[in-house]
Amino acid sequence: MGTGSFIKVVAKNIDVLAGPFVTFVYPLYASVKAIETKSPIDDQQWLTYWILYSLITLFELTFAKLIEWLPFWPYAKLMFNCWLVLPYFSGAAYVYQHYVRPFIVNKQTVNIWYVPQKNIFSEPDDVLSAVERFIEENGPDAFEKLLKKAKRVSNGKTSKKSDLVEEEKLEKQERRSMLPLTWRRPKGHRSKRITKAR
Repeated sequence: MGTGSFIKVVAKNIDVLAGPFVTFVYPLYASVKAIETKSPIDDQQWLTYWILYSLITLFELTFAKLIEWLPFWPYAKLMFNCWLVLPYFSGAAYVYQHYVRPFIVNKQTVNIWYVPQKNIFSEPDDVLSAVERFIEENGPDAFEKLLKKAKRVSNGKTSKKSDLVEEEKLEKQERRSMLPLTWRRPKGHRSKRITKAR
């Protein structure tokens, strides 16, 4: 009867007896060993464990009144901690790989004050249609002029008077080169003036 009642007491209070060992003693020992090794894998495991343990403790402190009404909470917590701690399961590493790392690597942010903004170009085709509309309204020369101006601004050139004069000369040369051959005048050609006989 003495041994049977001892086993019942141990079984009934397994969470109280094994809890400190599973949640503190072994993780502290393993964390010290992880510090001494050069492998980042065990560091990951134990850093993640301590973060999760802190979150569990914070949850317990926050919802203490609710947890009092859950008789299975201490056993569920013990089982979860065993899954996180035991090297056979490496639950903390699993949680890191599948939940924490993707969140950090993808750099997802949650904005609780989200205000939708009007997006002028919601689809890639909108940019193309806007360019086509601009060319239809202003012509291809105006579009090329706009592109050159944008290049000049992006290169950091300032618009000095000499730059503008030079740009106008280049534009005239380009326009001349675009004319059909029959419309071009020869280089040395001067137009003859017709004078009326008086």
